[in-house]
Amino acid sequence: MSETLGRSARQSAERRAHVVALRGEIDLLTAPALRDRLDLLTAGPSPDLVLDLRAVSFVDCVGFGVLCRARNRVLARHGRLRLVTGSAFLRRTLRHAGLAGVFEVLSGMPRDMAGPLTAGAADGPGG
Repeated sequence: MSETLGRSARQSAERRAHVVALRGEIDLLTAPALRDRLDLLTAGPSPDLVLDLRAVSFVDCVGFGVLCRARNRVLARHGRLRLVTGSAFLRRTLRHAGLAGVFEVLSGMPRDMAGPLTAGAADGPGG
């Protein structure tokens, strides 16, 4: 897994959604860096986070743990977390892991993310 780009799009004058595009594998090796990045993005009040997983090829149980941690942090701060994936494999894996109804999963980027985006993060490990 490499974090290729963290982007932010202005939704309104008060809220900012953070889009984090990931690629490759989210596993035991890459999860700690992702966890640290997501902890930063979910530290404030009402975080709005979109994780673009369309280029992710594999997620292991440690990776799902990081996603669950981010979800819990977002919910505790009255925010929102969305996962974007067109992958039937990832959706099936979420279902088999008992996480299908836990995450808000979208097949494409939300319409409110269609505007201009600004870079907010550098490449992660392996990037």
